Amino acid sequence: MENGEIEAAQDGLPVPAPPNGRRYRPVGSDDSAVIQMTSMEPSPGSTSVTSHDAVTPQPPRNLKPGGANLTIDPSMQGGSGDHATSSGSQRDSKLELFGFDSLVNILGLKSMTGEEVPAPSSPREGEDVAITIGRPKEAGPKFGTMMGVFVPCLQNILGIIYYIRFTWIVGMAGIWQSLVLVSFCGACTFLTGLSLSAIATNGAMKGGGPYYLIGRALGPEVGVSIGLCFFLGNAVAGSMYVLGAVETFLDAIPSAGLFQESVTVVNNTLLNGTATAGTATISTPSLHDLQVYGVIVTILLCFIVFGGVKIINKVAPAFLIPVLFSLLCIYLGVFIAPRHNAPKGITGLSLTSLRDNWGSEYQRTNNAGVPDPNGSIYWDFNALVGLFFPAVTGIMAGSNRSASLKDTQRSIPIGTLCATLTTTAMYLFSVLLFGALSTREELLTDRLLTATVAWPAPVVIYIGIILSTLGAALQSLTGAPRLLAAIANDDILPVLNYFKVSEGAEPHAATLFTALICIGCVIIGNLDLITPTITMFFLLCYAGVNLSCFLLDLLDAPSWRPRWKLHHWSLSLVGALLCVVIMFLISWSFTVISLALASLIYYYVSLKGKAGDWGDGFKSAYFQLALRSLRSLGANQVHPKNWYPIPLILCRPWGKLPENVPCHPKLADFANCMKKKGRGMSIFVSTIDGDYHELAEDAKTACHQLEAYIEYKRCEGVAEIIVAPSMSEGFRSIVQTMGLGNLKPNIVVVRYPEIWRRENLTEIPSTFVSIINDCIIANKAVVIVKGLDEWPNEFQRQYGTIDLYWIVRDGGLMLLLSQLLLTKATFESCKIQVFCIAEEDTDAEELKTDVKKFLYDLRMHAEVIVVTMKSWESHVESSSSGAQPDDSQEAYTSAQRRISTYLSEMKETAQREGRPQMVDGKQVVVNEQKVDKFLYTMLKLNSTILRYSRMAAVVLVSLPPPPLNHPAYFYMEYMDLLVENVPRMLIVRGYRRDVVTFFT
Repeated sequence: MENGEIEAAQDGLPVPAPPNGRRYRPVGSDDSAVIQMTSMEPSPGSTSVTSHDAVTPQPPRNLKPGGANLTIDPSMQGGSGDHATSSGSQRDSKLELFGFDSLVNILGLKSMTGEEVPAPSSPREGEDVAITIGRPKEAGPKFGTMMGVFVPCLQNILGIIYYIRFTWIVGMAGIWQSLVLVSFCGACTFLTGLSLSAIATNGAMKGGGPYYLIGRALGPEVGVSIGLCFFLGNAVAGSMYVLGAVETFLDAIPSAGLFQESVTVVNNTLLNGTATAGTATISTPSLHDLQVYGVIVTILLCFIVFGGVKIINKVAPAFLIPVLFSLLCIYLGVFIAPRHNAPKGITGLSLTSLRDNWGSEYQRTNNAGVPDPNGSIYWDFNALVGLFFPAVTGIMAGSNRSASLKDTQRSIPIGTLCATLTTTAMYLFSVLLFGALSTREELLTDRLLTATVAWPAPVVIYIGIILSTLGAALQSLTGAPRLLAAIANDDILPVLNYFKVSEGAEPHAATLFTALICIGCVIIGNLDLITPTITMFFLLCYAGVNLSCFLLDLLDAPSWRPRWKLHHWSLSLVGALLCVVIMFLISWSFTVISLALASLIYYYVSLKGKAGDWGDGFKSAYFQLALRSLRSLGANQVHPKNWYPIPLILCRPWGKLPENVPCHPKLADFANCMKKKGRGMSIFVSTIDGDYHELAEDAKTACHQLEAYIEYKRCEGVAEIIVAPSMSEGFRSIVQTMGLGNLKPNIVVVRYPEIWRRENLTEIPSTFVSIINDCIIANKAVVIVKGLDEWPNEFQRQYGTIDLYWIVRDGGLMLLLSQLLLTKATFESCKIQVFCIAEEDTDAEELKTDVKKFLYDLRMHAEVIVVTMKSWESHVESSSSGAQPDDSQEAYTSAQRRISTYLSEMKETAQREGRPQMVDGKQVVVNEQKVDKFLYTMLKLNSTILRYSRMAAVVLVSLPPPPLNHPAYFYMEYMDLLVENVPRMLIVRGYRRDVVTFFT
């Protein structure tokens, strides 16, 4: 819309309707939740309406959503009073000025949250379209901090370990080591909870729990590898809870066992510092009973899970009340012990028992955990860490239910950390209570001491244990399939496509797969062998959460803005280290296996997985590292020891290529030859002649094509396309601005324009010379490739020599390029020859000795050959005396003839127009004697090259700078004489700096 139209609208003048014949209906004061677009087809007699009263806004046809209000800026509302009924032209102009409307705003905000928003369809003629603004209807109830996070975390943390293994752990480790054990594991989960809270409050959360957090922070590869391990941990945890419930049931009702088993043990205990031995026969559940009942219970739970979320939500709350009631019964029984029917080992709260149980007493046990001197398992602190750690897991229960929370950014931190602190405090208090409650022998032999001391009867604890463990098993069998389905729905691994589910559907395939894993672990039947496996997988997940928070917090990316402020990258690092330490304390072999499994999944995802459409912290880490490295490098000169070639490759060819080929196919092959072992970066640039405003999109398309070409050629590099009025101006902009600090390109690679004379391209000489002069002024090295069409690829092995015609000192760039060529398989069979050009009166042997010593100090192996060449003065004298020249004069005389013709035309034009001799807008001064000298020098050098290096794999020769005040056409004649009949040549010019050094 033009400014004149805006001013007219403000003056109340009629404004032409938009091309589609529609505009927004004015927003009235009562339209707080609806913006309605109405047809602006003019009615008869209303085309010239200018009065404020002529247009009356109609009420919206759509109902307002309840509770949704749209606040409209008064400046955009058109004011109040008489402005509210004015023509809609002013409002339309203000909307059109920004180029978007409120509909676009709404869709843009929704797309930022990751919601799928269908594209709006265009309204038909005469149809009014209403857009409702506000929150969509919530599908289902939302939970707060207590019921949504705290209670689920508490229910998952308080499990079978506390009921049937905690008293045994206190008896084995003693009180003080048990306190250390609980504090150590609790600190790990608390620090992980801090990291989880920080990440959870950094943005919206979706399904997948910790997998979603880790994957979005560290990338899909790390997310999938840790997510699958966490899935296995949850699936195996379900079997642990099932076995705990079955074991409790069989201990409570021994007659229910199908296979009776009795174990005779010898107990070694410390009583008043004296070792005593005793023999007792203890009945324990049979392994086969655990297997049979465990499989049956797992199948029944799977039927409940298959029933869907509604059935699970109805059944799950029934497991919470027995847990809380059983805990109350345990503490009441502890404080009133010993009762009249209590075993002798239960002394009640006693300082004597506290003192006797203060130290540890590690010993051997059988597979059931019963002390046995001949047992196969020896318990120490490290082993107890692996046994106890599952008792503090479950802190992810709240994050797994993020979709059902009212406010995830408030509920997850408060609920998770409160549950962690509550359970840790309860464990520490229980250590003191159980240590002062009974003798060590009772702690080690009574597998259900919590039920024995509970008030009013053990049956309450049995019921509570069974229901709590079954509830935890149900949660594991419910959460694990949804985690697997979330990984599959991200479409990273094609092999998981079978477990995909549509939105709102139940993951039946994933549930069946989880049930099979759970049944397989139940068949093992040994609770003490299963728990260390679970510990490894959970610790791996916790380490991933801590590492994610550490990386994001340390990098402090712009997108890292967590609402939870009680975290720091140092705490996250300590949490990650604690997880790793605990893993190795438990079992280095299990740690290696779990890390190897995660690494294999990571490698498989890297090879077969699809790239996720979300950013990750590793890319941010690379970016931050690059920035810091760039700042540390600064703009100071790089020492020759640290010098790497950074080639700027000019892709625009001297000629035409097919439309689908953005660059000469051999340029990338040559760029790879300038790198040692593939290290280094190449910058591929090209120019498009024209106006930037008109060709910006074409430049983007060409850049994408060039990037695809670079990737196809497996060349490390980046692509840039510049739009400029001409190629010379575009390259001049590139050579001045490309790169940052010491990461600016230092070598410009250009293809030699062999076609300029054949196709009579008169603009090439000036452009070519302009590029060389720009590189000299910008202090860039230059490498001109002649015979690029014949340049070998990586599969064409070359034999023979790499010949260097070292004429001027170039800082060793020519020597370095020859060494880089030898590192490639294509040229590794070649040998280097260095030709030193000297005049006839030069001491050739002395020059040869000096060059050999120089190459030896540079650790370069090359054969040195000194070639003497007749000087220009000697050539003039021999020509005047009538001596026969050494070489044919045909090329030389042809070049002289063309230059004379060009010079004659230039002089005639200057005389006719009455001005100095001008070429390309610049005044030139031609010394014809120097022209002949340059021609002769190039001819002699070409003859020398053809004599000694006709069979060379590649020839390197120094690049002469363009003479001042000479036409570009003359310089092209000089260069043509130099490269004539040489199939493959690199013309090199260094830049006032050494790129090789004598020193290590």
